[in-house]
Amino acid sequence: QVQLVESGGGLVQPGGSLRLSCAASGSIFSIYAMGWYRQAPGKARELVAVITRGGNTNYADSVKGRFTISRDNAKNTVDLQMNSLKPEDTAVYYCNADIQRSRYGGPGNYWGQGTQVTVSS
Repeated sequence: QVQLVESGGGLVQPGGSLRLSCAASGSIFSIYAMGWYRQAPGKARELVAVITRGGNTNYADSVKGRFTISRDNAKNTVDLQMNSLKPEDTAVYYCNADIQRSRYGGPGNYWGQGTQVTVSS
């Protein structure tokens, strides 16, 4: 089994900051891309940021310059530093990863349970 567990969500005022963390555990041989998605009420889930094992990153235009994704390959973790938060960033944030569970076989795609981020005064 593989688990992705997020932490760090909460309520913050506009202009504030939050840091989300996600830890992968279980039967893991290698982790490829890791990323964060979000889903606001009534909207489709969307990509926020993704990082490859080598550290290459990609961000949604709406968060560029405000959010930073990082990972620790030794600890199987991925973080999302969110600064200058806006009310429109309010959503459930999900961790996502492509994980190979053994030396044999390809990677599977896994999701965390989600963590709520609310930006409001």
